[in-house]
Amino acid sequence: MKFSRQYVEKPWGRTRLPAMFDAPSDDRIGEVWFTGGGDLPLLTKYIFTSERLSIQVHPNDEQARDRGLPQGKNECWYILEAEPGATLGLGLNRAASSDELRAAALDGSIEQLMDWRPVKSGDFFYVPAGTVHAIGAGISLVEFQQNVDVTYRLYDYCRPRELHLDDGIAVAHVGRYPDGLAKHVSESCAQTLVDGPQFTLVHTYVDALHDRQRWVIPLEGEVRSGDDVAEAGECLLVAAGHAVTGNARMLIGAKA
Repeated sequence: MKFSRQYVEKPWGRTRLPAMFDAPSDDRIGEVWFTGGGDLPLLTKYIFTSERLSIQVHPNDEQARDRGLPQGKNECWYILEAEPGATLGLGLNRAASSDELRAAALDGSIEQLMDWRPVKSGDFFYVPAGTVHAIGAGISLVEFQQNVDVTYRLYDYCRPRELHLDDGIAVAHVGRYPDGLAKHVSESCAQTLVDGPQFTLVHTYVDALHDRQRWVIPLEGEVRSGDDVAEAGECLLVAAGHAVTGNARMLIGAKA
């Protein structure tokens, strides 16, 4: 099945997307969701930023279920393009207490408490639930995540949107982001980027994860499964045992 594209406006989005997208002109599009196929456990998005996203955090599976949600939100990012000087906020730059994090979120000093990391095309980051994070301006990326709409905003640069300090502080890890969760992906190399516990994601030129339902995300070239064809900017949902063919560099994800 070929997913439909859903364009989502965001205050930090862009009025112009790459030519492969047919987004409404002059709308401030921040996210492109690949939707359809019913109630699926995983979700693929493109994200395009012109400003920093809110500083935020997501709950893990247990915390989410305690709040009546089906699952938590672990996610990962593959950087497609980054303007010079672009950064991601991942974790804190030092250990802090929950009370310190709350105070910093209230007075805005959380911006200085975040660990802002420079990024470039081909960088990859796994972002476990509980990681305090923010995507910076001037970045285009693919996000692969557990399919649940739960975001606890801690700080939003004075934008008039709701914050969720109590829930966010309760699930936040108040420390540094593990360096081992970040890597740079060579375009010429096939490698496993995430191997559980919630999902698996591989960077590959050939079909992979054949025994599972999988999300196929072409980065360059074209892929085919049955009558469905997808290029960069599109995504296929492929049933277990069904083949994926074509000449493409792609990400393939599935439940772990």
